[in-house]
Amino acid sequence: MILSLIAVVLVVWTIAYRFKRRKMYKLASLIPAAKDELPLIGLAHSLSGNTEDIMASLQRFSYEAMNNDGLIKVWLGHILYFVVVNPLDLDIVLKTCLEKDDLHRFIRKIIGNGAIFAPVSIWRRRRKVLVPAFSPKIVENFVEVFSEQSVKLTERLEKQVNKGPFSLWPFVSTYTLDSVCDTAMGVKINAQENPDSPFLTCLNRILNLVCERIFHLWLQPDWLYKLFPQYTEHQECLKEMHDFIDQVIKIKRAEIKIENDSKSETDKIYDLGQYKMKTFLDLLVTLSGGNQGYTDIELREEVLTLTVAGTDTSAVGLGYVLKLLAKYPDVQEKVYQELCEVFGDSNRPLIKEDLPKLQYLERVVKESLRLFTPVPFIIRKVLNDIVLPSGRVLPAGSGVVVSIWGVHRDPKYWGPDAEHFDPDRFLPERFNLAHPCSYMPFSSGPRNCPGYQYALMSMKTALSTVLRSYKVVGEHETTAVPRIRVKIDIMMKDADGYQVALERRLPLFKA
Repeated sequence: MILSLIAVVLVVWTIAYRFKRRKMYKLASLIPAAKDELPLIGLAHSLSGNTEDIMASLQRFSYEAMNNDGLIKVWLGHILYFVVVNPLDLDIVLKTCLEKDDLHRFIRKIIGNGAIFAPVSIWRRRRKVLVPAFSPKIVENFVEVFSEQSVKLTERLEKQVNKGPFSLWPFVSTYTLDSVCDTAMGVKINAQENPDSPFLTCLNRILNLVCERIFHLWLQPDWLYKLFPQYTEHQECLKEMHDFIDQVIKIKRAEIKIENDSKSETDKIYDLGQYKMKTFLDLLVTLSGGNQGYTDIELREEVLTLTVAGTDTSAVGLGYVLKLLAKYPDVQEKVYQELCEVFGDSNRPLIKEDLPKLQYLERVVKESLRLFTPVPFIIRKVLNDIVLPSGRVLPAGSGVVVSIWGVHRDPKYWGPDAEHFDPDRFLPERFNLAHPCSYMPFSSGPRNCPGYQYALMSMKTALSTVLRSYKVVGEHETTAVPRIRVKIDIMMKDADGYQVALERRLPLFKA
């Protein structure tokens, strides 16, 4: 009797649930589905493997979307997503669907409401403060930090010369972490000298835990996650990171107070302090309104967001560029010749005036970001029905998977050689996209990444410094299509940790 009653309740609930969502089902039925869907669970089984398997599934969905006029639907249990690669459709999505998908709640448990992942109501206010902090005049002041840390990176790599393949990841990730901590907080944590630093260890591990939770449905409910051993590890890493940032903020507030109290009237009138290099933390305190601005928790959220995003994005980008140069030595030689033209026989550190001269290196970086975008997918909520330029309608209550990986490789917009590694496609006379959203390694629309110039400067500085001293060696590609195994770990990373070898070119920089 009880079982019969439960069954009746479930049937009634299911009918009511489906009736409430009838418009969603009707609109979704007009859009092609991804292959291999199963009853009830949809394509959840395709995302249950390891991070390399999951990335392979996401790539497959992107190719299917390319073959279906840029759009397919994907059911994950009862949740409906659309994978989109059509740049015209993506332009509308990224301008109108500003709310991040609920899956971002797992990364918010780490960084809170930092501007990148914050709900729209919080993001709008935070963005107004963040954008001025990333103005070109401010960011170019950080080149000296990038240059100093790049020299340290080059010195560390000396131990790997002529010793065969090794993983670049510990080297590039500590370089970017040192650079970010110095520019964001004014703190030298010396991760390059101490690659086992607790902060970096916790950062890498907690991102892995978040990725695992996003793609494994049984880890998503909070009450259930607490029963798994990963929860304890997650909380320990979180405490380590939060305690570190909180201490930095406390010290910075005290420093700003002492500096303001000691200012002369001339300083106060003309704000002579603006001519000194200020960290992002300094700027966030000032631009948000000083003592009446961001709280310590809000500052922690923004600084931690900058640290997480800045460290991994630049490190991933660096790793791919160096691996591609190892695979294509002719391209690497052109980069080296350009460096010789700019620096001559000098072993001087790079200065900001050098960066605009490194035009071929910039094309290499841009082409690497096209094929191996650090953030290959963005997920947004559809709060209201959206009519796309292609004529299809995305129903309210669904989610959109913006496949940057897919749109960057779609032959409809990049030609039949879309999969080829060809830096010269970014020559001014060749780079003529039909739509801006065909190339968006740092997203597009109102919620694009404000730190893209920071990332490019950091990458170009490190690459120019390393490549003046070393030739990067690896397995040569026999075709123009690079074969690199990738995995999804919040960002898209090389599955083997960016394995390369080094040969010496010039005498090592002297500190």
